Amino acid sequence: MQKTLTTTALATALALGATAASAEIRIGASVSATGPAAFLGDPEAKTLEMLVEQINEQGGINGEEIALTLYDDGGDPNKARTFATRLIEDDEVVAIIGGSTTGTSMSILSVAEDNEVPFISLAGAIEIIDPVKPFTFKTPHTDRMACQKIFEDMQKQGITTIGMISGTDGFGASMQAQCKDVVGEYGITVAADETYNPTDADMTTQLTKIRNTQGVQAVLNPGFGQGPSIVTRNYRQLAIDLPLYQSHGVASDGFIELAGAEAAEGVRLPGTALLIADQLGADDPQKPVVDAYKTAFEEKTGTPVGTFGGYANDAFLILTDAIKRAGSAEPQAIRDAIEATSGLAGTTGIYTMSPENHLGLDLSAFRMLQIKGGEWTVVE
Repeated sequence: MQKTLTTTALATALALGATAASAEIRIGASVSATGPAAFLGDPEAKTLEMLVEQINEQGGINGEEIALTLYDDGGDPNKARTFATRLIEDDEVVAIIGGSTTGTSMSILSVAEDNEVPFISLAGAIEIIDPVKPFTFKTPHTDRMACQKIFEDMQKQGITTIGMISGTDGFGASMQAQCKDVVGEYGITVAADETYNPTDADMTTQLTKIRNTQGVQAVLNPGFGQGPSIVTRNYRQLAIDLPLYQSHGVASDGFIELAGAEAAEGVRLPGTALLIADQLGADDPQKPVVDAYKTAFEEKTGTPVGTFGGYANDAFLILTDAIKRAGSAEPQAIRDAIEATSGLAGTTGIYTMSPENHLGLDLSAFRMLQIKGGEWTVVE
């Protein structure tokens, strides 16, 4: 019998987690289904629950059903570490999916590496998989790759001088550093460099400084959560007539809703095929998996599909594909099979891992997108 366990309370998690022991294949997850990162973790949790239900209805993996023990860490790295330990020691899972944020991912991976249990992160920061760690993988593009994709687009438009306004949260700070590290490779100079705290409700002071900086031709906002939406609204209120770029950390319809379609008009960012599912060509290798996930998720939840649930979808695909190929549910065998993943189409891209690459995506997996009329469109 399938057992999918979700909890927001540690005491309840203790009581429920132990019941997973009867499963043939036990996998674990810790995501931020509530709290400030719930816009990431909620669709991830719903996706994992849905996929476990689907695969068990189809007979499981190699004839064995899956039991999912799913904990809600609320975006707290300490809780994520506790849950990771419990998943391994008490729930006896053979692999972990999760880490909605960089902070929670770093906590989980430290436990997973110490215990030699495969972990597939759902967060963006490059330090999760660089340097490569034996048992840690991830599905989203790195923040460094997002910088490179954005700078490629700027370069095509002849933009040579930019302003940056970055969040000071883990994701924002990491992407800010990565962008500054690679920007010179594209002949682009950062002339203004401002920051804001995750709880700030107004960024007009920082944006005004950027607007008044001589030579700035575009603005880049590394960040996720509510901050980029506020930046976008303030940007329009100040009538700044320069291209505005956001990160893949806000690549969802929720960003357009929070910022407002009028304010978000023209915003550019690197995103995934999932956001433009209806625009994919029939010969696009990602189309079958994108369409399948989108249809299933929207029918199951009654809510629009989004990038972040797609990260969980891809993690589950990678994990179950590895277990099938390994013919084993032993952690070491699963790890080896994940590392040998080749040409696996997901909603985020086509994954090909190696001992030197535990992400398996390149820049071609990113689609450069622009918001027009409240909808995502492909930048030609």
